[in-house]
Amino acid sequence: MRLSKLASAFKKCKQEHRSAFLTYTVAGDPDKKKFFEILKAISLHVDICEIGVGHNCNTGDGKQIQNSTYRAIKNGIKIKDIFAIVKRFKKTKDAKPCILMGYYNSVIQYGENRFIRKCKQVGVDGLIIVDLPWPENKKFSKKCKKNSINFVQLVSPTTSPYRMKKIVNDSHDMIYYISMLSTTGGKLKVSPRKILENYNKIKKIDKSKNLVIGFGITAETISPLKKADGLVIGSALCKEISKSIKKKQNPVTNVSSMVKKLSTKFS
Repeated sequence: MRLSKLASAFKKCKQEHRSAFLTYTVAGDPDKKKFFEILKAISLHVDICEIGVGHNCNTGDGKQIQNSTYRAIKNGIKIKDIFAIVKRFKKTKDAKPCILMGYYNSVIQYGENRFIRKCKQVGVDGLIIVDLPWPENKKFSKKCKKNSINFVQLVSPTTSPYRMKKIVNDSHDMIYYISMLSTTGGKLKVSPRKILENYNKIKKIDKSKNLVIGFGITAETISPLKKADGLVIGSALCKEISKSIKKKQNPVTNVSSMVKKLSTKFS
């Protein structure tokens, strides 16, 4: 059976004995043109790109991602623009697998079946729908699988053992572990040791599933969490875009430089 691009990315990282480096940036921040340039630039240094689909009620996100989302919405980003950016990005030489991360309302507004078909058409490799939990996501997940799109399940420290097993068994090639009970970008409130303890419990359910850790991941926390299949860094990049705008500097150059530096910690 042919591996998905996401599974292939994780396989390559494992062969290189390292965690996969995943980034999260909000589509259309600071604007459509610069966002595409940021995506293309960071793709040289990462393994998987998560792309945020802006929503005016992004309840799981902290200040940095909310600021990015506000700018993107203010600049007029629409779902059709995000699809166009992904399509263009996937045609570039160094394009990495990409995952769209957003809320179910955006999918419903676009039309569920139409949304999934469009994802397949433009080359989206995976979907994270934050507010579509198991078991409510089962039908949607099956539709994604039928269209060769990875539906990425979310688990957290409060997920019960029963739900955990069900979610892991129903997952595709990747599972996202939310490291702590907080919004994105919060200071890590749990020790890396405790995070890895919880992580290992999930991993034991099915070692073949790629499990990544998100929330609170910074340059300082990469090293102690390097045993994970992958680590997601997002708020730090959104913060760098905000800082660049404030200082009237080029966010493409600054974010690319930051990601390149961070990538050395994964080697």
